[in-house]
Amino acid sequence: MKSKLILISIFALLFTACQIPPKEKKEGQKPSILLLLADDLGYGELGCYGQEIIQTPVLDNLAKQGMSFTDFYAGNAVCSPSRAVLLTGKSSSFNTIRGNNGHFDDDSWMRVALKKDEITMAEMLREEGYQTGFVGKWHLDNPNDVSTWAYNRGFDFAVQEQWGSRFGGIQYDAEMHWIDGKQDSVYYHMNEWQCKDEFRTELAFNFLDKLDKNKPFFLFMSYRAPHGHEREIGNQEIYSEQNWQAKERLHAAKITLLDEQIGRMLQKLEEMDELKNTLVLFTSDNGPHHEGHNHEYFNSNGALKGFKRDLYEGGIRVPLIAFWEGKIKSEEISNHVAGFQDLMPTLADVVGIEVPEQSNGISILPVLTGKQQPTHNNFNWEFQLDGWGRKMPTGGFRQSARIDNWKGVRYGINSETELYNLEVDISEANNIAADHPEIVKKMIAVFEEERTETPGFPYGGVVQKYPAKEKHISN
Repeated sequence: MKSKLILISIFALLFTACQIPPKEKKEGQKPSILLLLADDLGYGELGCYGQEIIQTPVLDNLAKQGMSFTDFYAGNAVCSPSRAVLLTGKSSSFNTIRGNNGHFDDDSWMRVALKKDEITMAEMLREEGYQTGFVGKWHLDNPNDVSTWAYNRGFDFAVQEQWGSRFGGIQYDAEMHWIDGKQDSVYYHMNEWQCKDEFRTELAFNFLDKLDKNKPFFLFMSYRAPHGHEREIGNQEIYSEQNWQAKERLHAAKITLLDEQIGRMLQKLEEMDELKNTLVLFTSDNGPHHEGHNHEYFNSNGALKGFKRDLYEGGIRVPLIAFWEGKIKSEEISNHVAGFQDLMPTLADVVGIEVPEQSNGISILPVLTGKQQPTHNNFNWEFQLDGWGRKMPTGGFRQSARIDNWKGVRYGINSETELYNLEVDISEANNIAADHPEIVKKMIAVFEEERTETPGFPYGGVVQKYPAKEKHISN
């Protein structure tokens, strides 16, 4: 009952926010930005994207009040390389990070940090006077080098978890959340919260409560749900009446509880009189996971083929919902093809500044505001599986590309390139490469030419030689 009352209040606030004309804004006042990122949420796991069982009323209503994208892509098929694309505006085949761990000459696998000369989205916005906050999963660092953590990459306030080190460094407890590097810490106790995302939302409120009201803010909420590593939650009541497997009840509960926390966040901004001048973006870092949960149980990837770690559509096509009162029309659905590399240019466009030269993205502000939208010539993904506890067929190297409605996929540089027509085959069920050799050649040209080399993620899974002292360098 309590959850239902909360949701009803949220709906009322959102409805009211969209009906009342916005107050006169100060001349030159820049909008605040709220970036909401789910962890391993599939394309088909929201009601507004076709989910029929798991309840997500807040996000469904947010989509009704704004714009949702049908053809939006994550930066990659797992968290680290996908988030690297998001934060730097550099697509996956040009990005420093192309897998959760890099592979080095002594056959070791270890996390690779963003380079110090790569400007992050937060650094870009802080330079323009934004108050910047981050809460959640960073995963773009060397755990043993605090200078690579979120607090030292552009965030005034940063609370991040840190996972255990596999390479002889500090062993971290994932329940410990470090505040502003290692200046302070707070521990997540499951029995005190419904889920980790409720805990993180409270931490974000600490940032919001201390804002200078005369300056805009950028808050990046890197949520936990529905990642498989949160194997228990405090709320044991939600969906308890359903005759589901325990692991599937847990999965559905995490998504619905995430939806509720996003509702709390929107309600908080409304109470602060900030929502009316805040651009809200919601998306997921990759497709649905299959870790302690069957992605087909709730049809988590909809009609798409594949899931997390796949470069088929199911691994990389994700929801994008955008809400901005008075700027984005309600009940808009866009078929514009866009991806994570486009969000940094979009925010630069929103703020009215130049896009960092490193980015190869294209701002989607025009489509958000009903104007003519430039498009990409192609999209290109490059992903390296890591060798922690899994086999490495074809070197663990995977590629895919999209040109118009054509989709090319190859797993291993010596493998045949598969070809699909997404206009008629969104499920990538019918490989028509033999019928269109000229399109296949274009795909292979993108695979081989639209990329750069980067340490730790060698082309085709071939190990490159890097001295041990260079491991984990981030500049």
